[in-house]
Amino acid sequence: MKIAVFGANGYQGKLVAAELARLGVEAVLVGRDPVRVAEAAASVGHPKAEQRVAAVDDHPGLVEALRGCDAVVNCAGPFTPSGAAVVRAAIAGGLHYVDTAGEQLYMNGVFETFAAAAEAAGVTVVPATTDACLPADLLAHQLAARLGPLDELISTHVIAGGGGPSRGSLRSVIETMESVRAGGLAYDDGVWRPGVPARRGAVTLPKEPEATPVARFPLPEVVTVPRHVVVRHMEGLAEAELVERLNSPMPAEVVESLPEGPSEESRRGQRFTYVLDALGVDGRRARGVVRGADTYGTTAAIAVESACRLVAEPIKAGVLAPAQAFDSLAFLDRLARRGIRWSIEEPSAG
Repeated sequence: MKIAVFGANGYQGKLVAAELARLGVEAVLVGRDPVRVAEAAASVGHPKAEQRVAAVDDHPGLVEALRGCDAVVNCAGPFTPSGAAVVRAAIAGGLHYVDTAGEQLYMNGVFETFAAAAEAAGVTVVPATTDACLPADLLAHQLAARLGPLDELISTHVIAGGGGPSRGSLRSVIETMESVRAGGLAYDDGVWRPGVPARRGAVTLPKEPEATPVARFPLPEVVTVPRHVVVRHMEGLAEAELVERLNSPMPAEVVESLPEGPSEESRRGQRFTYVLDALGVDGRRARGVVRGADTYGTTAAIAVESACRLVAEPIKAGVLAPAQAFDSLAFLDRLARRGIRWSIEEPSAG
């Protein structure tokens, strides 16, 4: 098994490369700057990993850089301007593809643009194999298995601590600012459309005495879940305070002056809670909860696990949501090894 990491010299890319090294999986580290790729290889304990150079605007060069690999993990955000080029190269080269994207419109474009090409090439493309999207997508599948068709599904993300976002995450916010300000896409009766006016309210999290103010936010699972769950309406929410901060992003020059990302110590202190509130068409309700720590480290583990599964256990080709590509229960249970806990609760009758 040989896994390519595109954007290996970036913050998330180095974490993915380190995870591959930890698991003893052969890696090919790819980036546009040979010096930075070499530095990244040394910094993550993978100095002997094969290193290749390619840029997203050089399709033949990018296809060549991925040659001989079984799958690629694309970590080079922002994905909106460049992600499609890596998907196209992976399909041309016959590689399975996963990425660490969280940008809704980019993800939706992957499903709409590359489904037929991926199927024809016999490869599987699974965008957004991240701490946020993949567990929520898999959990939504389990909720629907209990309740049947859903009238409504609301996904809420709350993250505490962690030392702030990486430069790459901030660049993605800047690149997708219009979507962030509009609250992202909501899903209604078979159509993804901008969620205006932006919903606001409060959500009471498990074991929390007070409700958390929230606002609509472009969560990635809003794009993936309706592709395998029958649901009339779905939208995403995040802490209102976070949404307000992201609505006034830092200037690009300020972002570039910041540290590459949070320290390992800061990441260890981070906690995330993702809540899925489901209403069945028959009126029954259920709540799914995912809890964990270290969003960036968890994303690295999830992306690597996803890529390795696609290589080891080939499934149907095409562009797939996580729950279409993987057994939801098996993968959720696998995440327990990373300290990620999930549960489903249904209100007792009466």
